[in-house]
Amino acid sequence: MAAAPYDEMRMAGDGTRDHYLPFSRWLESTPQEIIERKREEADMAFHRVGITFAVYGEEAGQERLIPFDIVPRIIPAREWDMLSRGLRQRVKALNAFLHDVYHDQEIIKAGRIPAEHVLRNSLFRREMVGVDVPGEIYCHIAGVDIVRAGEGEYYVLEDNLRTPSGVSYMLENRKMMMRLFPELFGQQAIAPVEHYPDMLLENLRSVAPAGVADPTVVVLTPGQFNSAYFEHAFLAQQMGVELVEGTDLFVRENRVYMRTTHGPKRVDVIYRRIDDDFLDPLAFRPDSVLGVPGLFDAYRAGRVTLANAVGTGIADDKSMYIHVPEMIRFYCDEEPIIANVPTRELRKPEDLKYVMDHLPELVVKEVHGSGGYGMLVGPTASKDEIRLFRERIVADPSKYIAQPTLALSTCPTFVESGVAPRHVDLRPFVLSGKEVNMVPGGLTRVALKEGSLVVNSSQGGGTKDTWVLEH
Repeated sequence: MAAAPYDEMRMAGDGTRDHYLPFSRWLESTPQEIIERKREEADMAFHRVGITFAVYGEEAGQERLIPFDIVPRIIPAREWDMLSRGLRQRVKALNAFLHDVYHDQEIIKAGRIPAEHVLRNSLFRREMVGVDVPGEIYCHIAGVDIVRAGEGEYYVLEDNLRTPSGVSYMLENRKMMMRLFPELFGQQAIAPVEHYPDMLLENLRSVAPAGVADPTVVVLTPGQFNSAYFEHAFLAQQMGVELVEGTDLFVRENRVYMRTTHGPKRVDVIYRRIDDDFLDPLAFRPDSVLGVPGLFDAYRAGRVTLANAVGTGIADDKSMYIHVPEMIRFYCDEEPIIANVPTRELRKPEDLKYVMDHLPELVVKEVHGSGGYGMLVGPTASKDEIRLFRERIVADPSKYIAQPTLALSTCPTFVESGVAPRHVDLRPFVLSGKEVNMVPGGLTRVALKEGSLVVNSSQGGGTKDTWVLEH
């Protein structure tokens, strides 16, 4: 019989872990009806502010409220110290890898990563070869998904380096908890997160093109029909910068300008929330109406900074994920502080055979998939789902990786039946500029369906406030 998942609040024998004791006492002394009323208040407030996301493929791009759970996820200071060191190490290595593969390709020449894994990957941007970017920083904002399987047993599940989302929910969740339960913040020293927009703006300004003393930063959005539009508008407002669409910008003599009521204004840093393919119809997809004609030439000439850089997808592709521990050893000369989840490459005959023999026990993911789509969770899948996925793997094994079904840790969560354990993950946001920084914690996502391991909001997941206790 499989061991029960690690419960982050409760110990075996019904004891409470030390870092949860003040919250546990509050929970036991607070009447259920007060908690219910606070939950309803939170839902109404989120609706009023418009904290929604669109679900592609549903009628009229239906907008949903991401369920918010009022039981916080609490992380003790010593564990966060380890996680923050591991995150800094990982993101530094990923940035070094990105600079290397678009320049000297030393890691390939050293035989540490097979050339075909990089050069034949559809996310490798040949247009970026030889292009220098300020500070050799390619990934300015990273969202690294972390899971826990036991006492101190943390793993990196995924690196999100292109246009990682979710930080607005982290900030709004904290604001909501402080509004609903101010007394809880008086009982423990909880590290703040509300300075993230200031840290983000400072980070973006620090990577402006050389010689720009007072850089102008903008947030570039695909528009209001994008699933994360709320976040784009939120971050622009919080940083005090302009939210722009492609039609608001133009390029003249390899410089980018923004149209304003006072005439053109030079733009130095673009925090873009548009995928590479749609950034510039002259350089990438000619049918794109979202981008800015000539933007890539201005970028290549060093006249504007794009955050994140074009071509970062090669470093967060799931087939490249397996090589990140080797990147850390190669570029940092250190062992990884946070391990990867053990992963099998289905392009390898021995891994393919193992996976086909054990498909009902494994999680199988598309190499280029995201958002919980294009994956199979073997233990919860039906026989028909497994059969159909088996056929897809046979058709093109190189498109997939497989991982064991980790017994992800659980956190107490309010559900219809009361408080019950539900599986969680954590997405800290790591900022790279002159330094590597992050706010303590991140976005905790929770699988609200009993037994489910899929935490993505597009698949019915919710979110929690994440408390990192200070020393």
